[in-house]
Amino acid sequence: MNKFLIRWIINSLAVWAAVSFVPGIHWTNDWISLIGLGLILTLVNAIVRPLAKFVGCLPIILTLGLFALVINAGMFWLTGVIGNAFGVGFTVDGFWPAFLGGLVVSVVSLVMGMFLRDELKGKRK
Repeated sequence: MNKFLIRWIINSLAVWAAVSFVPGIHWTNDWISLIGLGLILTLVNAIVRPLAKFVGCLPIILTLGLFALVINAGMFWLTGVIGNAFGVGFTVDGFWPAFLGGLVVSVVSLVMGMFLRDELKGKRK
């Protein structure tokens, strides 16, 4: 459960960074909705992303991993669609804002994950 909460916080901060830096991504500036978006992104990454990577395995191999960026954009766009369906007030205008937003989320998650690596691995001996 601790690992899930850390991922949730990291994804919430990553969504905030994407909204702050990428034009074409709109948010209602409500911090509660940001926490909800972080939860939605965490669940989408945990449930849908492995399936999308499995289905897109061949294009990922053929493009030497670049298709994973398209999958990231799809996950970010799906987060926007689900967030909009729940009335969170988060919209993504198109593919390129979703692509750049997914890229920002990936970079922020990578950097934050490096700092919190021990907490994410768990307490194993």
